[in-house]
Amino acid sequence: MTDTPVDEMSFEEAMKELDGVVQQLERGDVALEASIALYERGAHLKKRCETLLKSAEEKVAAITTDADGTPVGLKPVDGQ
Repeated sequence: MTDTPVDEMSFEEAMKELDGVVQQLERGDVALEASIALYERGAHLKKRCETLLKSAEEKVAAITTDADGTPVGLKPVDGQ
């Protein structure tokens, strides 16, 4: 685990750490208390990834194109 707060991680950083958490839990060689802490960290990392992915999907959906399919601007996204 890194010292970087989850809420400050990029998508790539969070995914990399989440992958490490999953690998540790799958090995099963972690003590119970450490497993609980890892699981909680993993849940927080998963939520961070989902939030960042949703934001990226909304940005992509907001790109408008002209008749030829060329991006020409952005349209407002609901809720922003």
